[in-house]
Amino acid sequence: MASENFSEAHRQVIKEAIKEAELNTSGEIRVHLENHCKTENVLDRASQVFAMLKMHQTEQRNGVLVYMAVKDHKFAIIGDAGINAKVEEDFWNITKDKMLEHFKNGDLVEGLKTGILCAGERLSEFFPYQSDDSNELSDDISFGS
Repeated sequence: MASENFSEAHRQVIKEAIKEAELNTSGEIRVHLENHCKTENVLDRASQVFAMLKMHQTEQRNGVLVYMAVKDHKFAIIGDAGINAKVEEDFWNITKDKMLEHFKNGDLVEGLKTGILCAGERLSEFFPYQSDDSNELSDDISFGS
């Protein structure tokens, strides 16, 4: 399982980054880690996981999934329909580039943290935090095999 690559301390760093990012936005961020991408195209697999985690069930359709196949060295960031309707086509490229800098240096945790915080910051422009905002999706990391 991908979980063996991330200590409890690593998981806590990632979970805290999600909480911090969600303080800026009503958007909901999840992280899914697995060893191998089960499809040829990483975006297809990220979409499958997005559906499996029922991330489309947020009120504003503003869920974001950070997906990583650790051993295959693949990752993707995808957003739900509410986000895609408001943002430019290459919206996630800035976030992906920042993450990739860390991944190239072998620092997966810092890359994930950077991506999560960047996603929250970028989403705040389109989906600002609301005083009555509720945490609609778990901040826990999900793991696949």
